[in-house]
Amino acid sequence: MSLVISDDLVKASGFSENELFGEIVLMLFQQDKISLGKASELLGLHRMQFQKLISDRGICVNYDIDEFQEDLKTLEETE
Repeated sequence: MSLVISDDLVKASGFSENELFGEIVLMLFQQDKISLGKASELLGLHRMQFQKLISDRGICVNYDIDEFQEDLKTLEETE
């Protein structure tokens, strides 16, 4: 599925298309609609880069047990 955002909205926001997409992803993450991993993936960033980005913006990370277990699994697979 694709979402079309009007040129008027992009222009009114003052952001480029990519910047507006990034703002939407950050908003969805901040509202717990998408996970840290999904937000990182959508923005094409390594998780640590995304964590730096949200830290710079003062956005708190809600890190739950499921995400912790997912991270442990990823670490075990990479070793």
